Amino acid sequence: MRTALFGFLLFSISFFAQAQGTQLWQQSSFDSFEKGAPHGVAILSDGRLASSPVATEVLTTPAAAVWSVAVDARGNAYLGTGSPAMVLKVAPDGKMTRLLETKDVSVQVVRIGPDGMLYAATLPNGKVYRIDPNGPEVTIDNAPHPVYKPGHAPTEKNAAAAQVVFDSSALDPKPFYIWDLAFDAAGRMYVATGGPAAIYRVNLKQPAAAPEKFFSSTEQHMRCLLFAKDGTLYAGTDGRGLVYRISPNGKGFVLFESPKQEISAMALDPGGNLYVASLGDKVRSNLPPLNVHSSPTMTATITILLPGSIASSNDSTLVPKGTIIYQIAPDGAPRQLWSSAHDVVYALAWQQSENNGQSGLLAGSGNQGHLYRISTDGTYADLAHLEALETTAFTLAGNTLYVATSNTGKLYRLAASSAGAGGNSTYISPVGDARFSSQWGRAEVRGTGRFELFARVGNIEQPTEGWSDWLPVTPGAEAAKFPQARFLQWKAVLNAGASLREVGFYYLPQNVAPVVDDIVVEMHARVVAGLNQEAQLKTVQINFPAETTDGVVYDVQQSSEPLTAVRASTWATVRWKAHDSNSDHLSYSVYYRGDGEANWQLLQKDVDETYLSFDLNRIPDGYYTLRVVASDAPSHLSGNALTGFMDSDHFLLDTMPPALSQLQAKLVSSSAAAIHVVFDAQDTLSAISRAYYSVDAGPWQYVEPAGKLSDSLQEHYDFTVPLPKATAGDDVPTAVQPTAPQQHVLSVRVLNRAGNAATAKTIVQ
Repeated sequence: MRTALFGFLLFSISFFAQAQGTQLWQQSSFDSFEKGAPHGVAILSDGRLASSPVATEVLTTPAAAVWSVAVDARGNAYLGTGSPAMVLKVAPDGKMTRLLETKDVSVQVVRIGPDGMLYAATLPNGKVYRIDPNGPEVTIDNAPHPVYKPGHAPTEKNAAAAQVVFDSSALDPKPFYIWDLAFDAAGRMYVATGGPAAIYRVNLKQPAAAPEKFFSSTEQHMRCLLFAKDGTLYAGTDGRGLVYRISPNGKGFVLFESPKQEISAMALDPGGNLYVASLGDKVRSNLPPLNVHSSPTMTATITILLPGSIASSNDSTLVPKGTIIYQIAPDGAPRQLWSSAHDVVYALAWQQSENNGQSGLLAGSGNQGHLYRISTDGTYADLAHLEALETTAFTLAGNTLYVATSNTGKLYRLAASSAGAGGNSTYISPVGDARFSSQWGRAEVRGTGRFELFARVGNIEQPTEGWSDWLPVTPGAEAAKFPQARFLQWKAVLNAGASLREVGFYYLPQNVAPVVDDIVVEMHARVVAGLNQEAQLKTVQINFPAETTDGVVYDVQQSSEPLTAVRASTWATVRWKAHDSNSDHLSYSVYYRGDGEANWQLLQKDVDETYLSFDLNRIPDGYYTLRVVASDAPSHLSGNALTGFMDSDHFLLDTMPPALSQLQAKLVSSSAAAIHVVFDAQDTLSAISRAYYSVDAGPWQYVEPAGKLSDSLQEHYDFTVPLPKATAGDDVPTAVQPTAPQQHVLSVRVLNRAGNAATAKTIVQ
């Protein structure tokens, strides 16, 4: 079993980006090839491109959605559409005829009955019309009939061309939805309804007979029906994701319960294996009812959100994400065959190819209009990328597949005989971005069979104008003469039977100078490897300022996480961030320059880290700027290296403490218990920050300068402090009894803004 994760990887095309020199842009996986545009080319799950049937657009309808398609023996296709709700007949030459138009929201199902008539079910009025496929157009205004009678004909012009054969308004309780139609071998029609879930049987040979309830369920909706050759009816539900096996007498047995909410489609292979597509979480949506407007005169409220129903919309919040497809063997044993986290499968069909062709399960998905063929071993191929958001329905007519899409409503035709014919099988790659103007070299290709390869280059991302012409590329030969360019795109033309497994192009990007993005300087901090526990208690975190992003992602070669340093009074640390868009390895040199100086002086060269701790004693005090120079020299030959630099903010290097002078302390009077203190503090570089005093080795007490505000290189202090209370003699050990009890020691301590401190003392008698 293999699992498809379409679109999950972010541009999985690989750029083998060494730090320098020639590089390789390569596609060699399913996810990388999915980014391109195939036409008549299948993308295989094992990472190959192979020729496949070409999807030919037959018709773009006037409707937003095509929910159902049926084909008669003459190759005429019949479409059930929504917005507006119509039944369209499409001839093999693409000519369109309207058979029915109604003011309902949607014609959900069209089927060709065993009598050759066309049967169409509408939402939300819940009617099934029998339509003459060769008759004129009929317009239905949805006016309620006073009394429903099977076979009742609309009253409009050409009414004989359409008859109501099933009307949910005549039932009790009334179902609001008709999701599917099927016919048994006896020609009876089975109608799958929702809200409530039931299956009704209609005897088309007895127009006067009322529909009988053939089967009912506690589920919310009967979503799809499928008859086996032995007359067994399979029914898939919405609610608990059940698959019922129902006998001809209406006895139901739950064959399988999916872990998903809904069974959206079913198919049978010749061996009797049943395939079911399940999707949606089993927790019901809490979204409010969706108001669907089909015309200015009619509004319907749809309360269930189902893919393939009229509740689907371009709002991705309404579309269930992901699908699991199970294979249920004839003995009832299920196994997971295929899954996708993003695709929503709307339709399944088994294709049994003739002439030893490839058979498999066809799956039509939503979100990007994919058509997959899944083998019984779980391998798969993306056969077509259709120009619509959803592949909603398809039907097989012999070896030709008719595919209906929604958003927009189109009809496509795929014929196996068209594979690789006339050069129609082409694949155009996504645009490869070398990020810089580059010299493009030889192609590296692995493939089999006959194919042609072309490439073109340009310097704008969209190859709409200003690109080079397509030039032929010969694998292994001399490179095509491409001009220097940033972008490249390649194209392959595959003949029948050809395949490509790997396509790559060598290129040499232009070297770009590195960039230093940010610098921060932390004074009195030192980065030390292997900090001990004691040192860790005194650490400081060196952070960059808060960043704003411009949406550009660089190859930043330094994390923005804090850098841990220890407090060290005679050290400083400078930290920087840098990137090199070529992903080159960088080395750094750090320079300093003082105010008034013309030249930069080397502090340290060839630094491999993105920080540097340096001893402040190496540099005289003063105002400085640091310059960090980044070089990509480790990744280039001498003479080819480029550099970039950034300067730090202007900062002060101050290692000298303030100077204290004129310290005087004396008693206020001979009897007073207070000391009057006067002193001056001055500094040459940093303003005085704060001051403290202490009496007789007591605690340090903060003191303000005479002017209150400490904002100058010079401050004067003038204050009075109380003397400490005398200590009783018997509380002091004899060995340290004071010999001069009237003597006191007054100390002062002053710090400047750089954190440098000066201390002085004086004795008071």
